[in-house]
Amino acid sequence: MAVLEKIRVKFGLAASIIIALGLLSFIIDPSELLSAVNNMSSKNDVGEIAGKAIPYTDFSESADKYSRISEIVSGTSSHTEQEQEQIRNSAWQSFIDKYLFIKNAKAAGINVGDDEVVNLTTGDMVSPIISQQPLFYDESGKFSPERVSQFVQNIATDQTGDLKLFWNWLQTSVYTEAFYDKYFSLFSASNFQTPLMKNRLVEESNTTNDVDFVMVPIPFERDTTIVVTKDEIRDYYKNHKDFFRQSASRDIEYVVFEVKPSDADIAAAEAGMNEAYEEFKATDNLKTFLSRNSESSYSTYWYKAGDLVPVNKEIDEFVFGNNPAGTSPIYTANNVYYAARVMDTKMIPDSAYVRHILLQGEGVDKIADSLVTVLAKGENFTNLVSEYSADKNSAYDGELGCIGWLTQNYMIPGFESVITANTGKPFVLKTQYGTHVVEVVKKTAPIQKKQVAILSKTALASKETFNDYYSQANRLATLSAGKLENYKKAVDSLGVYSHTMPGITEATSSYGAIDHAKEVTRWAFDNKPGKVSNIITVDNNYFFVVAVDGAHKEGIAPLQEVATNISDRLYADKASVKNAERVAEKIAGLTDLETIADTLHTTISNIPALTFSSLQGQTTDPRFAGAVSVAPLNEVCGPVPGIVGAYVFRVNGRDTGTFFTEEDAKNMADRYQTYDTQMLLPVMMQDADVKDNRARFF
Repeated sequence: MAVLEKIRVKFGLAASIIIALGLLSFIIDPSELLSAVNNMSSKNDVGEIAGKAIPYTDFSESADKYSRISEIVSGTSSHTEQEQEQIRNSAWQSFIDKYLFIKNAKAAGINVGDDEVVNLTTGDMVSPIISQQPLFYDESGKFSPERVSQFVQNIATDQTGDLKLFWNWLQTSVYTEAFYDKYFSLFSASNFQTPLMKNRLVEESNTTNDVDFVMVPIPFERDTTIVVTKDEIRDYYKNHKDFFRQSASRDIEYVVFEVKPSDADIAAAEAGMNEAYEEFKATDNLKTFLSRNSESSYSTYWYKAGDLVPVNKEIDEFVFGNNPAGTSPIYTANNVYYAARVMDTKMIPDSAYVRHILLQGEGVDKIADSLVTVLAKGENFTNLVSEYSADKNSAYDGELGCIGWLTQNYMIPGFESVITANTGKPFVLKTQYGTHVVEVVKKTAPIQKKQVAILSKTALASKETFNDYYSQANRLATLSAGKLENYKKAVDSLGVYSHTMPGITEATSSYGAIDHAKEVTRWAFDNKPGKVSNIITVDNNYFFVVAVDGAHKEGIAPLQEVATNISDRLYADKASVKNAERVAEKIAGLTDLETIADTLHTTISNIPALTFSSLQGQTTDPRFAGAVSVAPLNEVCGPVPGIVGAYVFRVNGRDTGTFFTEEDAKNMADRYQTYDTQMLLPVMMQDADVKDNRARFF
């Protein structure tokens, strides 16, 4: 408990309560516990932008907002998987804009005033974001400012709040777009093509070289006389660290056992579902019944429309359709049978913003009642926290005693009632950690939610077949005993095929043709190299046994991970130079290209119109092309140490044409500028060390 006390001091009650739950069920190593605490916020964060954590609750709230906006625009509440991904991308981009881009744009001296936003929304310079909204088109299909004015006037009388939500989104979009326009214009104006640059590009692009050459390739077999030292590798790594940026990844191996139910198994599951269904409709003890008969356990969770779609779309439609109570029919999908029973319906918010005063020791009940009384009379909550609370570390948003937003999925045990508690009315709450005076400061708007019992049964392979496959997987896991070296031996002895999959990221959810395997990824990221999993079941059809070969942290790859690649690169450079030196020795004193070709036992090749700027395609060695562009006419030059070989060449002629014009040069500069503009935000995000952890949750 000493460790827990340290956690309380450092992280506040909200963290310590959640962490302490683990201590009730098992004893954990203190170092592992502290590591878990240190990672707690990041584990529950969707990302981090310029040092600002984006909690899952905040991101979910933003995604819900964009989902509703999408419904207003499209007129439908159903979203495909691709549309849901686009909604989440919009939510993420809104955080990027708010915490990074607009902040940096303002730091560059750019601002967008209120008057400017008004002018861009309802004034004389309406933004395309407004003018291209079909909602504001007149009968002829043209943009109508009157429609905009009418829309704005209707906001005050719209009880749903949809019009206000949509208009706020439009204003925010216009405001943000104005910053982008100004910021990009700032860079575009400074990134111009001078006359000297333009003339040089035209000249280089119009100058063609007729060149004969011979090429001696770098030997394929490794030259043992070429040595790359550790110091050279270290120096290259030090001077080129940005080359080795990487995302967090894992290298894994896995064996998968697939189980398929037979027709008889499917028929048996259907019969069992039909039998259980009748009792499901009538029983008064759903908790016990589901524990005996269903793969879905009893839950007091309050679902809103759409929450049950991942379970079964038809179940969600039944529960949130015109069915205030009752039991659904039996539905089936992918050999799984479902039925739902609505238990209760209420108007409940998604989250509550909570603050508290923690009282511990003797006589706290009277103190708690007194504090509730004085708070009701207007006493300052923060002052009372400072004077009475045992928790001086919880300070969400900088306010002492503030726990922040709590949801059904992110809840301090014992605080569940805050979701339905009255706003602004302090009350007393008891948990195993003490007596709390709790106040719900604000809540999200209440929406209809339902408690639902779900009966589900999956058609599985027969017991004998299932056990056979499970035994095979268990045999591998047992022989592996959690260790990679054992796993490799077991794979050989059992004669099973081990798939290798290097570089999986937290976004990886498919393994070969097997989807929905995110659990495999999560296990791999939660374990160290050399570990082997127990059986990981996916979709109740696949048994995975997974081994972690390697782990790669996000950021700059450590030297030991990239040393081999650096060594190969430095070796290639040295081999190129040495190859050219060997060629130089063989042709020393020779000035005739034909004689040189004979001496080198090769033939002469020709490129009739090699230009420096275009390189005549991707196969031309850039070192060779550069040397040709400045070489004297009719002289044998080289050898040039190229990427693939050593070149000896002669420029037979050089012509200057007019096919590449000043307009071409301008268009090329515009393309480069477009690319530079597109890279501004990614570079800004890299500089701010933006962390996008959405793949952990979606």
